[in-house]
Amino acid sequence: MNAHSIVEAVLFASDAPLTADEIARADESLDEDDVEQALQFLRAEYDDAERSFQIMEVAEGWQILTRPEFAPYLERFDTVPRPSRLSGPALEALAIIAYRQPIGRVEVEYIRGVGSSGVIKTLQDRQLVEVVGRGEGLGRPLLYGTTSFFLEHFGFRSMEDLPRPDELPVVLRDRAPLDLDEDDDGDEPEAQGEMALGDGASDRGELILAGDADPDGSDDGRAPEPADDDGEGGDDSEGGWWLADETDPDPSTADAEPEGR
Repeated sequence: MNAHSIVEAVLFASDAPLTADEIARADESLDEDDVEQALQFLRAEYDDAERSFQIMEVAEGWQILTRPEFAPYLERFDTVPRPSRLSGPALEALAIIAYRQPIGRVEVEYIRGVGSSGVIKTLQDRQLVEVVGRGEGLGRPLLYGTTSFFLEHFGFRSMEDLPRPDELPVVLRDRAPLDLDEDDDGDEPEAQGEMALGDGASDRGELILAGDADPDGSDDGRAPEPADDDGEGGDDSEGGWWLADETDPDPSTADAEPEGR
């Protein structure tokens, strides 16, 4: 059996990205160099034949994925998993964690202006963020960061592919130390409802982040009083991470659902 066929079979059967080292474990005759050569051969072969799928480098591994241009045809079938999305508040919190990690809940709430324990729990349930350590402050608050599934879901090869702050319409300011105590169990859990995730590499889009400053222009160094934020509703805009308008004069209404929903 040639190396190309072995690598292709392993990738075809896997539902998650695999590194060259992991693929090489399929046969004693394979090493990482053999796998890399086979991957490049298969990628070129798929491109030349204009196949409907391709081998993509995702989350520091390799995976066979359908090309994005075939998504409209696949959406007509119930047997094909449908793309879904996170709500606006959850996407907002995820963007803050991605750019500020490791970061505690209180700092996320300080930037957003609303309580965020519910949306953070949703992101943990979706395996997009995880606890990566504890802070040095009083009570040693939990610190959050993104997971490898975050990279896989948004089609990033690594965190280096994340749009740089200077490429964004709104730049994240330098993080300032917060003289705050954090109690990770102080907020009510988020009410679980229908949430949604994007379709991986084909759902990458523009990431817009809100600024740190208080909407009224004042900043006394204290976190605002958290408003209830259940992570539901919001504008589930397609094709990217869309966050609350930073110029909203009333931050407590940034994530509010329309009446009647």
